Amino acid sequence: MMPHPTRTTRHVFVYGTLRAGGSNDIARYRPRPQHVGDGIIAGTLYDLGPYPGAVLGGEGRIVGEVYRIAPEVEAELDLLEGVLADGTGEYLKRELDVMVGAERLHCLVYEIHPSRIEGRRTIDSGDWFAPV
Repeated sequence: MMPHPTRTTRHVFVYGTLRAGGSNDIARYRPRPQHVGDGIIAGTLYDLGPYPGAVLGGEGRIVGEVYRIAPEVEAELDLLEGVLADGTGEYLKRELDVMVGAERLHCLVYEIHPSRIEGRRTIDSGDWFAPV
């Protein structure tokens, strides 16, 4: 049985290089994030070269993993994703509910800034790790 999160922990949905086995595997952060389960969100995944970017909403689906993270990990993820308070960074930090099995979890999701996807190809499978 997993411990209940404290008020200082949050959940994050990761869909690209932060997934287990990815080049920025979230397990490298400390305190170590706890894998809660796999999930799918509505959105479109774009190929940005060495990493993907998600645009939330619409008919498409994006495959990812959900982790319970401490505030210090959230701060490090914000830096990695280039989140800026004025909304001009590479990614925008959003919040949405993600179904993980039968449980609905409120999660952070890093959405690519719309200006970064022009001319980029979509990943129709919605899975960064799926073969092309």
